[in-house]
Amino acid sequence: MSAKTRILVLKKREVIYTALFAALGIILILLLVLMFQPGKKTASPASSGRIYTPGVYTTPITLNQAVMNLEVRVNKDAIQSIRLVNLSETVASMFPLVEPALENIEAQVCSTQSTSNIYYEKNAQYTSQMLLYAIDEALSLAKQ
Repeated sequence: MSAKTRILVLKKREVIYTALFAALGIILILLLVLMFQPGKKTASPASSGRIYTPGVYTTPITLNQAVMNLEVRVNKDAIQSIRLVNLSETVASMFPLVEPALENIEAQVCSTQSTSNIYYEKNAQYTSQMLLYAIDEALSLAKQ
């Protein structure tokens, strides 16, 4: 019997690529299993009963040393309205984007019942972000 020695030559690059693709494949399979496994579904807030404590909640907003209040009116399971209170004519004329931005945001928030994924115009970006922050603050008071 003759013993023949066989030598297997592997290139380092091929080994690294193979290991990398194998690891990515395993990660992909694990993610798919985790995403699509049947599991416990969490109940949506609307089906679990009361979301908000009914009432009117206000958050102060300061613009140019003038204080106005953002008022959010909610019932037990929905946001009913959002408006500015104590908005002086001076502030309205100095910041003309406040009222139109709030009207746009109010329409979206009342229809979707959420402050996420709100679209606003680019020229009213900072005003809209300020108003959304105030709305979130008022809604956090309503959820307590």
